Parts: sequence; C-alpha cells; structure tokens
Amino acid sequence: MIKVEPGKTRLGWIGTGVMGRSMASHLLRAGYAVSVYNRSSAKTKDLVDLGATLCKSPRDVAAQSDVVFTMVGFPADVEEVILGEAGVLNGLGPGSVLVDMTTSRPSLAQQIYTSAASKGVAALDAPVSGGDIGAREARLSIMVGGDRFVFDALEPLWTLMGKTFVYQGPAGCGQHTKMVNQILIASSMVGLCESLLYATRSGLNPETVLSSVSTGAAGSWSLSNLAPRIFKEDYSPGFFVNHFVKDLGIVLEEASKMKIDLPGVVLAKRLYDELKEIGHGDKGTQALWLVVNRKAE
Repeated sequence: MIKVEPGKTRLGWIGTGVMGRSMASHLLRAGYAVSVYNRSSAKTKDLVDLGATLCKSPRDVAAQSDVVFTMVGFPADVEEVILGEAGVLNGLGPGSVLVDMTTSRPSLAQQIYTSAASKGVAALDAPVSGGDIGAREARLSIMVGGDRFVFDALEPLWTLMGKTFVYQGPAGCGQHTKMVNQILIASSMVGLCESLLYATRSGLNPETVLSSVSTGAAGSWSLSNLAPRIFKEDYSPGFFVNHFVKDLGIVLEEASKMKIDLPGVVLAKRLYDELKEIGHGDKGTQALWLVVNRKAE
C-alpha cells in the first residue's frame, strides 16, 4: 500500500467548487504536488496560483497521481469523472488510490470499488459534513467506506482536511453514514426555521433568543452557524439546496429498499423541493427560511 508523504506522493483533485477548492488548498499548503481538473477551469485559478497543475480531463489528472480525490455534484457526475471514457479509472495505475468525497449513492460506491479493484486500484467512498466553513477551516467530518488498511494509509491526508475522520466499514458505508447525517439535518433545518418564525411572530428578538437556546439542549451546528446567516439575509451556499434535494432523494430511495418510513425527511424534501421550484436551488440550505416564512404570510 502507498505511503503518503509530502514532496513524494502525487495527489489529484477533481471538483473545485465551494468545498473542494478549500480542501485541495490544504493539501497544496502542506507540500503535496496536486493536479486539478474542473469542468469550469476558472474555478481552479486560486489553486493554480498556489502551485497546482491544471489538467484537461479526469483521466489526465489520474495519469500523474498516486491518490485522486473527486468531489463533484451528482451521482451522474461521479459516474462520468470516474467510470467514463476520460475518467479517473482509465488513468490510474495499479497500486494507486481513488477517494470519492461526493455525497452519492451507496450502490454506486460499491460499483466503483469493484471496478477499481479489477484494475488493481483501491477505492474509498468518503463523503464529508461541515459545509464551506468546515472545508475552509479543515474541520470537516469525514465518513469513510472501503478497506480499512487503505483508510489508515491516508491518515496524513485526512488530518489536513478534517477534524473527525472515521472508518465506517466496507464500500458504501461512508455514503450510508452521510445519509444518516442528512436525515439529522433535514428535520433540524425545518425546526430551525419554524423556531425563528415563532420567535419573530411572538415579538421576540430572534438574535437574543439564539443567545439563550443555542447553548442549551436545543443547540446545534445549524443553529449556531446558519441562523446568523438568516438574520443577515445571507443565503450564499455553504451547501447547495440542489445538492441537498439530491441527498434527500437518495435517503428516501434507500429507505424504500429497507422498507422504513421517514416522515421527517419526506416533509423536509417537500419543502426543499418547493424552495428549488421557486428558483433558489443555488442558494444555501438556510434559504429554507424563505419558504417557511412565505407560508406564514
């Protein structure tokens, strides 16, 4: 198995969006050589300025990397950049490692693991939680599925991107864990917006209320980090509504397979679908406030 060392291990990064750009920058600043690709090359400029090498395709990134990270938008994007003709698996050599950090379908993670193994490549599914702030401050929670020895070998890289990184089990388990995370967030975001609506309509100062409730049993990351954005009418994306709708769809697909009902997720998805339909798909998840408040008018 590969031994990870700055100055020796060549890294690749595909997907330099809101979170991926920050995550890749931590690797560059730690002394790793990083090759990058993004469909919109303009989004790689900051990384290139830090010393990254811009490539023309995912396959080109893989051809000059020992470990490749992918962090794109949707399962279809994952299939294209990893399994496609110009994809990562057509560029990686035996003994290399592929790490998909996109939130995607557990079944796709298992398919990628099998396809990679047939080429002598190790594959991990490693979705994250923590949004733009966690990515920028290297405080992400990283949930990993695949082979344990591969997870252990990449520990020097996990520490550069996350505060918490936990091995969850075989291929697909990282994605299943991320679904648990999204289930928790789904209902809590509805509760957050409803609580702010109640505070506002009852004549309270929501910011003063937050100073009381955020440190008690009702406290949460979303309450501390996203409620202040709502107060400022800042709906910029730490995590896109479009992506959250995708994630909740995956949750419900998996729940159907397990024959379990998740009414909280059903409600949250209906509200986020409505938010998307009125044109806010590219905003952050805190924009749910716009729908909850609108319904109360």
